[in-house]
Amino acid sequence: MDIQLKRGLLDVCVLAAIKSEDSYGYKIIKDMSEYVEISESTLYPILRRLESADMLTVYSKEYNGRLRKYYRITASGLERLEAFREEWKEIVSIYKFVVKEDVFDE
Repeated sequence: MDIQLKRGLLDVCVLAAIKSEDSYGYKIIKDMSEYVEISESTLYPILRRLESADMLTVYSKEYNGRLRKYYRITASGLERLEAFREEWKEIVSIYKFVVKEDVFDE
């Protein structure tokens, strides 16, 4: 898969993973694992990029005597998810066109 396309999809997946509740790195990976494979070395740069783009905020909270970073989606992050839903309609349309062409070749 094209690296830029995958990068954009992973950004949206991370936003979707924290849409309904604040979360932390390990839990985000666990929540996404059923749908997409992502490692810590991939996730944390995404989280930093989304924070820099004001799509999420970060705060620390104590858990078992240690500070844990939690991530919260912002209004901009929610807007990005909505924009992706609209973009996805076009992607599906393109996919249907490509698949249709493959069917005729068989």
